[in-house]
Amino acid sequence: MAESGGVGARAAILAGGRATRLGGAKATVEFAGRPLIAHPVESAREAGLEPFVVAKRNSPLPELDCDLLTEPDEPTHPLVGILSALRACEGPIVALGCDMPFLTAPLLRWLAAHTPPAVAEVGGRLEPLLAVYGPADAGSLRGALDDEAPLREAVERLGPTRIGEEELGRFGEPRILAMSVNSEADLAEAERLISG
Repeated sequence: MAESGGVGARAAILAGGRATRLGGAKATVEFAGRPLIAHPVESAREAGLEPFVVAKRNSPLPELDCDLLTEPDEPTHPLVGILSALRACEGPIVALGCDMPFLTAPLLRWLAAHTPPAVAEVGGRLEPLLAVYGPADAGSLRGALDDEAPLREAVERLGPTRIGEEELGRFGEPRILAMSVNSEADLAEAERLISG
């Protein structure tokens, strides 16, 4: 996979998780009339970032008009998807969760212009799947995967630029922008937000 033109980053939409809290097949859950994963894919494309999906070989996915990168089946850790994306691209990646329906094109375009590593921070917590990583980050992330470190700890080890709520607030309510739909309750809340 080659680096995209324009801003130089590609958008890696991670869809390799098991989604046990949502009953599985998170990417295919319908939200606002489309599969959940279609929302970040579309926002990335509107931002001028060539999107591609990173998923396990047997991950249920809807029909999508973008590349698919198959990540190793084991281990099941979000770092596997990030590392797979970094290996496939020559330049930086904007890492996004497949379950983030409220991302906007202006936010993603702005985020992609940051020097990696740069990670959103909302509510005092790093959001590793609203972040920019570069090839130079792969060694540290691989070490964290070998150590079986939690995702936030792995990203913390990079010493990333933290993009706080004041900066994110230029693009909308940070907690909504960074919202992940991980459960039925999250889905109900997301539906309430979008209908409002």
